[in-house]
Amino acid sequence: MTNDRKLLVLYGSQTGTAQDVAETLARDGRRCHFNTRVMDMDSYKLSEMIHEKVIVFVVSTTGQGDPPDNMKLFWRFILRKNLPTDSLSAVKFAVLGLGDSSYQKFNFIGKKLHRRLLQLGGIALQDVGLADDQHEMGPDTVIDPWSTSLWNVLMSFYPLPPDLKIIDKNVKPSPRYTVKSVKSDGTPVDRQTAVTTSEPPSETQPFYARLLLNDRVTSPDHWQDVRLLKFDISGANIRYNPGDVVMIPPENMKDTVNKFLELLELDPEQTCDLCENESGFELPSTLPRPFTLRHLVQNYLDINSIPRRSFFEFLAYFTDSDLEKEKLMEFCTADGLVLVDFPHATANLPLEYLFDLIPGMKPRAYSIASSQKVHCDELHILMAVVKYKTKLYEPRRGVCTTWLASLSPLQGTYNVPLWVKKGTVRFPSDPETPVIMVGPGTGVAPFRSYIADRVKDENGGNVLFFGCRNRAKDYFFQSEWQEYEKANLLQVYPAFSRDQAKKIYVQDKMLEQSALIWDLINNKRGWFMLAGNSKRMPKDVRAIFRKILKQEGGLSDAEAEKYVLNLDKTRQYQAETWS
Repeated sequence: MTNDRKLLVLYGSQTGTAQDVAETLARDGRRCHFNTRVMDMDSYKLSEMIHEKVIVFVVSTTGQGDPPDNMKLFWRFILRKNLPTDSLSAVKFAVLGLGDSSYQKFNFIGKKLHRRLLQLGGIALQDVGLADDQHEMGPDTVIDPWSTSLWNVLMSFYPLPPDLKIIDKNVKPSPRYTVKSVKSDGTPVDRQTAVTTSEPPSETQPFYARLLLNDRVTSPDHWQDVRLLKFDISGANIRYNPGDVVMIPPENMKDTVNKFLELLELDPEQTCDLCENESGFELPSTLPRPFTLRHLVQNYLDINSIPRRSFFEFLAYFTDSDLEKEKLMEFCTADGLVLVDFPHATANLPLEYLFDLIPGMKPRAYSIASSQKVHCDELHILMAVVKYKTKLYEPRRGVCTTWLASLSPLQGTYNVPLWVKKGTVRFPSDPETPVIMVGPGTGVAPFRSYIADRVKDENGGNVLFFGCRNRAKDYFFQSEWQEYEKANLLQVYPAFSRDQAKKIYVQDKMLEQSALIWDLINNKRGWFMLAGNSKRMPKDVRAIFRKILKQEGGLSDAEAEKYVLNLDKTRQYQAETWS
């Protein structure tokens, strides 16, 4: 392998998808005899970038066109105006963006990074790839042809010497880590208890908060189980503001953990450690070492994640059944569409390949629904327990929401690990600025935080459009809103879609208050904030907003669109949505 055949794959991801894609690209690179490394952007030593031969970037976009957490340092560096325009003139690069077209700034980070690398003299191997979660066939519709094209281009730049051939995909790759058994010193590997620390909590050192409340806030006969959870953060160096989010790493439920351990015939009390090999993968920082296999499966491996095609590709290496192999390879194609369904592969699966087969568990982000001015040493979240049907026999359960919903404050001994980070929503700092908030369902969570903050300081100008199905079944925080209304510090306009024959949504209530919205936005320089599900609601709300501009302001279609785009730029119109 020559020194020229060096490939660096950098990823920036909020959810783990970019990491998974980056690792797949790295494996493909090793098959093509590239000396390949893969790492997240903020772990990379930026001063070495000018010495790289080829860099492939896999980046996602968050919130209002923001970079994910693990590429923020990289992003600030790459955008520095004092970087010479020929900084990367010796570097070939390719950018794959992972986005969601329901967001206004679809794949913004991928597009901007591609342009910026060109400005710095980088040589683009091909056009930026723009994968879309909303595509009916999924993001692989873009990822697959983009990746195929990338390897064709790279192999034309760096053809293999005569004595080497591309390693066939049927040849099993080496595992990313070596797993070795170690003797236990008798110290149990488990969750910690709450401790006082001077440092703000982080992913590697979370604060273990006591659960104070776990109340269902929807009626027992309602279709959706929504919980209000309260955590005790006294003793933690945690400061949060409206719009911030709390990160919680989940646990797999005990029944699925036991089933997994039994299926692979693993001893839950076996103590193991990891060693690096030549795969180019860094050791995971969130896995304690040594660890028991029970801890590995319960706290680290995302055994309930929806399998990507790389899962089926890897599993196919270990089956001795032609029928299973054929079915697994069918799943590896974009046209094809778990462990328990492939007993032959499972029986032959070595322990060290679990890290290649199953991704690590990612922390879940929840909008903080409390105000530190009002709730002091508490942190609240409003959480819908996720449960949905798929083609699989058993309904799928949201890992984190199911686990959190199962916890009881009465137990008093179990602490939940968490830390706080800045959210993508930014509220106005001027207390005189009026704010229009649209928060259907659990989307109201960040607005409860902000409204409570403003009310505490007796600041009015708060307008809330809240949507749910029934006044009597899922009208969250109704008594609080009524109390604020009595004090003339809040105007709330609820929309109950199922309480009458004709469905009424938040956008219908907005249209009823079109004169108020126009006055607050145009005459009083107010802000418009939206939070909630990303399916149809954000687009419908934006369309109604433009309609109000035309109706009340006499604007044309083009003028209304330009007006909203200007509000986007000044962050006076913000949307925080999720799928």
